[in-house]
Formats: sequence, structure tokens, C-alpha cells
Amino acid sequence: MMMKAVRFHGKGDIRLDDVEIPTCGKGQVKVKPAYVGICGSVHALTTADLHEYLGGANIMPTTPHPITKEKIPLTLGHEFSGVIEEVGDDITDLQIGQRVSVQPIIYDGTCGACRDGLINCCDNNGFIGLSGWGGGLSEHVVVPRAAIYEIPDSVSIKIGGEPFSSRRMLLLTRVPALAEPISVAWHSIDISPLKKGDKTLVLGGGPIGLAVIQCLRVRGVETIIASEVSARRKEFAKQFGAHHVIDPTQEDIVARVREICGGVGVDVAFDAAGVQAGLNQALKAVRAQGTMVNIAIWEKPVQLQMNDIVFRERKYIGTTTFVAGDFRKVLDAIASGSLQPEAMITRVIKMDEVEEKGFKALIEEKDKHVKILVEISP
Repeated sequence: MMMKAVRFHGKGDIRLDDVEIPTCGKGQVKVKPAYVGICGSVHALTTADLHEYLGGANIMPTTPHPITKEKIPLTLGHEFSGVIEEVGDDITDLQIGQRVSVQPIIYDGTCGACRDGLINCCDNNGFIGLSGWGGGLSEHVVVPRAAIYEIPDSVSIKIGGEPFSSRRMLLLTRVPALAEPISVAWHSIDISPLKKGDKTLVLGGGPIGLAVIQCLRVRGVETIIASEVSARRKEFAKQFGAHHVIDPTQEDIVARVREICGGVGVDVAFDAAGVQAGLNQALKAVRAQGTMVNIAIWEKPVQLQMNDIVFRERKYIGTTTFVAGDFRKVLDAIASGSLQPEAMITRVIKMDEVEEKGFKALIEEKDKHVKILVEISP
């Protein structure tokens, strides 16, 4: 039997194809996707879907992936929630009908990083929805049991001051589709040396930058400075918890940050923009022995002014995606109401609108959108 799936064929080439419905075997779970986030922002190179579309296959394999053995054309969609349709005969802790979020990292479980519990750093890693094993932009997908995270039934009675009953379906279906990008932000904070009382700077007001701001707020950070050019995204940054928002085209980031921080700079900065000029200035805005955390994926080699690091004993560290457990923490934070990311959803579209109202909207109307969701099966 056949189903519909949005597949990437190459640069600027995504199609709504007919493909075989996958079968569910031992250790696997068959999910009917509900909502799928399009991973993309031209403001930040922390994305995948949009940059593959614009630049051609980079993350997506053009030769068989070492684990999935698949190559393009491949089904897209690595940020998604859904409902369990079927489970393998050996799975007893899940039930048909449960609402879930899918953790998309593919890992071999045998390399040194995996043995250390760092599945995000696997030597052969990939992603459901980018590297094979199907993806969320399809009518059905089969994934390993380890990729399944149940959406909590007990959710805060109130969301944003409104009765929860009026927004129950939003919480149970749409918002969990945001768990993947928010987990990226959550992990970047976990890997940093952030401590109580620290002052922070976030570069970029795209989906990941805004997620970092929200997660910092949840952690109780009292000084969050955001750097963003777009007027609309500056508003989003304030809405999600930034205490100060700087436009780097209008203000001197270094001088302004030091003014806010009593002349010493921030303790931790998070780069979710991936812009050389921004990195140069932000590094100088970090205090002596402070830390710059790079979340952005760079398309080109970057120059790092080592003397700015050496003579101030600053630290520069990288972070990638998330580790096992981050999804659970994020879903629990959403369930408790401490994390309320639903305003990140700026548009909901259908499968046959993915290119025109999804990908192209993120390119041509970039200042209007944070996260566009595709409704597969509400």
C-alpha cells in the first residue's frame, strides 16, 4: 500500500510523492504524524531543512548512510509529534493511541561517543527525516522504541493565564512538535558553565535563539540580552523573556553589553546566528574567563581571533543537538507550564503547501515567521 510523503530530491526540489507504507517490526513503533515543524531560518545557520533546500544536500546523504543505508531522495521532517498506530511484538510499555514526540537522532550505539552516552556525537550519526528511516512529513513513519517520548497527560491547568481546557489539543499535538528545536537550546545551556546569577547574551532571534531565551528564563536567569536585526524578531525576543534587546546595526554590542553588565561583560554568550561579524563583537562582549557557546552550523570556515580568547582567558565551546533525556526535560517543562513556547508557531499549513507556504515563506517572509508547522493528522 502507498502513502503520501514530502521528499527532498535535491537543491530547490521537494516533492509530494507516493511511497510505500512502512511496516512495523520488533523494537519499532509506527507513528501517524500529527504536526511537523519545518527546520529553517535564514537568520540562523542552526537549521537543516531550509539550508538543504537552498544549498543542496549537505547533511542529507548522497551516498548510502552508514546506518540507514539510504540516500536522497528522502522523506523530510525531523521535528514532529504524532499518535502511536502500532508497536512491535516485543514492546509492552506503549499503547496504541498514545500521543508522542519523536527524538530523531540516529546513532550506532557502538562508537566511543555512544558508549559515553553522547548519542549526539556519534561517529555515524544521522536524523530521522534527514538521513533515512522516513520522516514526519509523511502519513506514517516507523521509528525505534528509543526515539519515542510520551507526551504527559497531566499538563498545567492554565497556559498563559487561560483555562487549559480551551487549549488542550494545542498542547497535546502542536506544541510537542517544538520539542526538538527547544531540546537543542536546552542542551546548549546544560553544556555551558552557566550558574545562578550569571548574565547572558544570545546572538540571533530565529527559532533556536528564541528557544535559548525561553530556556534561560525557565532556568531563572535574570539578565538575558538578545542581539537581533529584524524588528519582528526583536519583539519576539522581548515576548519570550529577553530583558534587553540590541540591534547590532544600530548599537555597539560590546559597549552596550558592558554597560548593562557593570563594565565587565556577560558570563555566557550563545551564538545561534552564525555570522562572522557578530561572533567577532560578541566574543569581546564576554567577560574575562567567560564562555562563548556555539550552536550555529557554519556553512563556510570561520575566523576565530585567538588573542581575544587567550588574553582574557575566555572559553569557546561547541554544542550539537541534544542527548538522551533532554526531550523528557523539555516535555516536562511544557507540561508543567514553566515553558510556554506556543507563540513560536506563526503558521500552520497542509502537506501540499509545504513548498509554497512553508519553505518559500521562510525565505521570502523571513521576518514574519518563527516556526511553521505542517498539519499531517490533527
